[in-house]
Amino acid sequence: MTLRDYITGFSQAMILCLLGGTASAAPLLVKVVDRDNLPVSDVAVFLEATNSSSTLAPPGTTAVMDQVDTKFVPNLLLVQSGTSVEFPNTDTVAHHVYSFSHPNQFKLPLYKGNAHAPVTFDSNGVVILGCNVHDNMLGYIVVVDTPFFAKTDEQGVARFEVSAGEVNAVTIWSPRFKERSETLSKPLDFVGGEDKTVTFKMEKKLRPPHDQKSEALLWSDY
Repeated sequence: MTLRDYITGFSQAMILCLLGGTASAAPLLVKVVDRDNLPVSDVAVFLEATNSSSTLAPPGTTAVMDQVDTKFVPNLLLVQSGTSVEFPNTDTVAHHVYSFSHPNQFKLPLYKGNAHAPVTFDSNGVVILGCNVHDNMLGYIVVVDTPFFAKTDEQGVARFEVSAGEVNAVTIWSPRFKERSETLSKPLDFVGGEDKTVTFKMEKKLRPPHDQKSEALLWSDY
């Protein structure tokens, strides 16, 4: 075999390997519906990664939780552990942001603009946000120990692109859910190269979306 033949054969093998790797990745759709089969949007969805080294976000990863019209924007933010979250106040009034959610508790005393440094969340879990000035303000940061996360869209669907063996379970969360926690997770037998849809149907009536006027989802709910 000549050197040219060897290089050609090696190149072809690499191409086949790359094509095989690409083919093993396929869409994974996670759909959430209520008990009337209507889609539920803005639900946190995250997949458990098989590789435990994916626990922390890459250094320098940031996200933003703003304050507008005496609301947290977005109302629900989903981040990977190790992410630094900025809390700008672009509202016309001052806010005092805090959370008692252990071990991610923190406080940002009364301020406007960008008066405080970002807060880094190293521990996974749900962080419930409040304002010490405006009791009606309520927000959530869901910190997950996986790089596979998304929120459901208006069709109640979160979309992922994963390969066989990358993930082994899926979990959903929303402050609107009244379900038992064990019903909000499912194992995944995902086979790369095949489209797959996992559907969660809520059996209990959902809490209403947070609304200042209706005072739905106040601190007393927790």
